[in-house]
Amino acid sequence: MSTIIEPKALLFNTSIDIAADIRERVIDLLNSRLADSIDLKMQAKHAHWNVKGKEFFSLHQLFDTIARHCDEQADLIAERVTALGGIAKGTVEFVLRNSGIPDYDSNATLGEQHIRALTKGLAILAADLRADIDRTEAMGDRASADLLTEAVRLVDKDLWFLEAHLQ
Repeated sequence: MSTIIEPKALLFNTSIDIAADIRERVIDLLNSRLADSIDLKMQAKHAHWNVKGKEFFSLHQLFDTIARHCDEQADLIAERVTALGGIAKGTVEFVLRNSGIPDYDSNATLGEQHIRALTKGLAILAADLRADIDRTEAMGDRASADLLTEAVRLVDKDLWFLEAHLQ
């Protein structure tokens, strides 16, 4: 496997009063969460399309809701990246290389299998979002920290809805 060397991030001028080096670090962090959100959206759609079993209808709807939440979250993150003067990296190639979400169990068919797979991915995203809230706060970017706080609240709610099926 060859190593792909990313060029230095392109940074556009902005009147946002955050130093360029801080903006670059926040942009990198946000692009990582963007990759995770896009990956989880597609995993939730996979579950939505392929779920089988007694709870088909309710899970079919729940998985679609989670996919929609991931899509909304990705849009907020991407817009913050561009507001900070960066490039929102949402290509399939970037997501494939940079998502921290584990591969989905492609053999999952029953509702509980999908629930467990999505719970695992969302829990990882939630933990990363919480860590990134602290990182962006420490860098002085409270607006990005607030956006990440909003995102983790929704992820926590989706986790609650999923885990309620396992209890």
